[in-house]
Amino acid sequence: MKVNKNTILQFMLSMTIIIVSFSSCSKKSSSSSASRATGWDVSGKKVASKKVQTAGPGLVFVEGGTFTMGRIQDDVMHDWNNTPTQQHVQSFYMDETEVTNFMYLEYLDWMKNVFPPTEENYKHIYAGASPDTLVWRNRLGYNETMTNNYLRHPAYANYPVVGVNWIQAVEFSKWRTNRVNEAILEKNGYLKKNAKTEEVDAESIFDTETYINSPTSAYGGKNDAVVLKRPQGRQTKGAEQKNVYAQRTSGIVLPEYRLPTEAEWEYAAAADVGQREYNIYKGQKKYPWSGSYTRSGKRQSKGDQLANFKQGNGDYGGIAGWSDDGADITNEVKKYPANDFGLYDMAGNVAEWVADVYRPIIDNEANDFNYFRGNMYTKNKIGKDGKVDIVTKENIKYDTLSNGKIISRNFPGQIVQVPVDEQETYLRQNFDKSNNVNYRDGDKQSSIYYNFGSSESSSEKSKDERNMYNSPKHNVTTDSLGRMVRRYDKSSKRTTLINDEVRVYKGGSWRDRAYWLDPAQRRYFPQDMATDYIGFRCAMSKVGPKAEKRKTPRN
Repeated sequence: MKVNKNTILQFMLSMTIIIVSFSSCSKKSSSSSASRATGWDVSGKKVASKKVQTAGPGLVFVEGGTFTMGRIQDDVMHDWNNTPTQQHVQSFYMDETEVTNFMYLEYLDWMKNVFPPTEENYKHIYAGASPDTLVWRNRLGYNETMTNNYLRHPAYANYPVVGVNWIQAVEFSKWRTNRVNEAILEKNGYLKKNAKTEEVDAESIFDTETYINSPTSAYGGKNDAVVLKRPQGRQTKGAEQKNVYAQRTSGIVLPEYRLPTEAEWEYAAAADVGQREYNIYKGQKKYPWSGSYTRSGKRQSKGDQLANFKQGNGDYGGIAGWSDDGADITNEVKKYPANDFGLYDMAGNVAEWVADVYRPIIDNEANDFNYFRGNMYTKNKIGKDGKVDIVTKENIKYDTLSNGKIISRNFPGQIVQVPVDEQETYLRQNFDKSNNVNYRDGDKQSSIYYNFGSSESSSEKSKDERNMYNSPKHNVTTDSLGRMVRRYDKSSKRTTLINDEVRVYKGGSWRDRAYWLDPAQRRYFPQDMATDYIGFRCAMSKVGPKAEKRKTPRN
């Protein structure tokens, strides 16, 4: 049968027109601004498109998962405080290295410029943030070189900061959050260019939470520092043009920098992802690297130590000219291979603070998801005018630590925090008070006394005797002349050093033997004291999907 060529051409042209029409209709339909919830036109209220969280400066992505927290081998030290439990950790970000002297000096310089120590109102702020350089001293050792130079000499700039107590590490993390978000908002046009340097003084500081809750209060209410941007998206003719600030819905404000929880730190250090073979794990590693030895087995670096730690009695670095680990005290970051998550020095160099209050057990029966002991829930204080209460130079709060050091509890420009009350806790099942440090351990209900609830156990006379953790209680006060009075607890009836002010630290250090390099090891130290072998690194929670890339069982 003979087919006319013209007929074929006409048929193809018709089909092309139909396909183009269908495609344009589909495109029009898909680009509609109608809400999937209500069907309303929401083009004027366009929400930021789906965004993937970007890692903050210095951070590395750690994909969450399930792991065995604690030791799975015999406990030769008989600590019995790291019994294995199964835990799940959400995805998060962690500092690639420990916080270095250079990074911490940036913090100190900012503090000194904004809160001049010469002014009466601020004289304790800079001193309270400064590391304790006297931690290097030893009664029978000459370490004055480190005492005078370790923090500030350029030769130690990329060495991990030490002499920082847990409280100082937390305050550094808060400061870092504000400086990072301040730079992000400036880059996106929400803050005046160079406002972070030109508009800042003791009464005009940028705080992330203050900006989100009360943008006009940022920088002490300086209107020219905060830029009001026009809303994007289609605008109706004649409609009023409203100014907008960046909010969490903008998708550009990063979550806070913070100390990692113990579960996060141990999960990141173990890096069991490196043991994965197809869809099977080959077993938990003894160290952050593969294998059961501290020396490298690779051909190029065979015999090299994989971490900075104490080899033996009097052996901190090996014989001169052929050092075992390249260091005697701490070492510059990134001098040893990273683990399978790309994190450096998760064993050795310095041990690291984590967020948790120390307890001998991990209560996985109560929770096995993002485990953390130390929650103290607070909320923004609302003033009589119905607005958030902002800290000023007149109402800065200071705390005197047990060792006599004075630190600032808050800073001008921040929102005053108060404990949550019955408005947030009434008829809740998941929490019922602000301070949850002693939940299921250390409170009266979990004490060792069988007669809880009797008149004898509730009497004030026996209250101190019935504390679960009978630790020393040192007291520091100030007399009428402003002189510090230190009262050291000399009681012989104290039975433990554990209380609500001791925090967990993880990982071995330059002072420790290889035994402590195991990620499962855990020790504790008072949160207001510092040493020459404990540093820290920051973490940040990840929002959105668990993984950054789609995976199949084989990859």
